[in-house]
Amino acid sequence: MEQLLTANVANNLYWFGRYLERIEATLIEVVIAFDEVLDTDKNKGKEFYKKLEIDIQYETAKEFLKVGICGNHDANLNLLMGYARENAIICRSLMDTEAFGSVIELSNLLKHSCNNTFDLDYEFIDKVQSLISEIWGELTRKQHRNTSDYFIRLGKLVEKVDLHLRLEKDKEFSLIIMEEIDKIVTILAPDSKFKPHDRNDSHEVIMNSINAKINKIIVGN
Repeated sequence: MEQLLTANVANNLYWFGRYLERIEATLIEVVIAFDEVLDTDKNKGKEFYKKLEIDIQYETAKEFLKVGICGNHDANLNLLMGYARENAIICRSLMDTEAFGSVIELSNLLKHSCNNTFDLDYEFIDKVQSLISEIWGELTRKQHRNTSDYFIRLGKLVEKVDLHLRLEKDKEFSLIIMEEIDKIVTILAPDSKFKPHDRNDSHEVIMNSINAKINKIIVGN
């Protein structure tokens, strides 16, 4: 916790964590939908993206996979990885060298996957998931936790809550994650007083509350 971070660096660390978690979580949901489109229900992919307020069109399971990863929409994994890559470049001096290398490798892989001749399959999915796991592992393997690590962790947790609520999954899980967010918030801003989350709050109210906490912490750095 001896690091002194500028607001810009803290913000980029936070958003790196958010984007990487968004890529991982979205890919998991895309794979689940891909299996269902392939075996049982052609519309499962459309149903998933509808929860993200995105309308997609496809005819086959493979086309769905391509549209999900490379399509012209805000949840495009290649686009999200580009954002994460830029965040990582700005924070390179604070990031584990191997983790940064894996970020660049993942970025190149996703960019290459959007080539029209590139065939997306389970081997490709496994490679992407493996690289994401490597990045998280490389970022958390050290024993001493710095301020920069907490901002990346915050981004991961906030994105987990946001997507969980968007997909209308069990709210109890989100409340557990929010407790962990508050623990980190307390570490980073011990003198700040924040209103606790309520299980009856809507998705919008919960995210506004979380974002207010994050903004206050980042501005304070």
